[in-house]
Amino acid sequence: MLERGAFLLRLAKHALLAFGLISGSLFIGMAGYHYFEGLSWLDALVNASMLLGGMGTVNPLQTTAGKLFASFYALYCGMVFLIVAGVLFAPVFHRILHHFHLEMGEADDSSQTTEADGASRPDSERPS
Repeated sequence: MLERGAFLLRLAKHALLAFGLISGSLFIGMAGYHYFEGLSWLDALVNASMLLGGMGTVNPLQTTAGKLFASFYALYCGMVFLIVAGVLFAPVFHRILHHFHLEMGEADDSSQTTEADGASRPDSERPS
């Protein structure tokens, strides 16, 4: 299993990847709202942030293109949420699985030593 420092470094790398994905997604949303709806950059930021956070838009949508963009962006944001959650929690789950694997390895080692000593054999199979 990784040392604590290496594990924390892996967590930081995954958090940086997640931050990059969120930042890129936020920029896509801002550009779309600015271009299709004609919103100011600040209003586009608010709408994109709210949708990316799962809350919904703030400004009412006026154009058909803006409504189409918002619908596809909302679906995209749902997938990004799941991907970011997976990226952030993957190192933690991986460490937990390694912990259980190491515990099972210790249990397997102890059962192999008892079999070699004949302790786990039935009485009829034990040498006399």
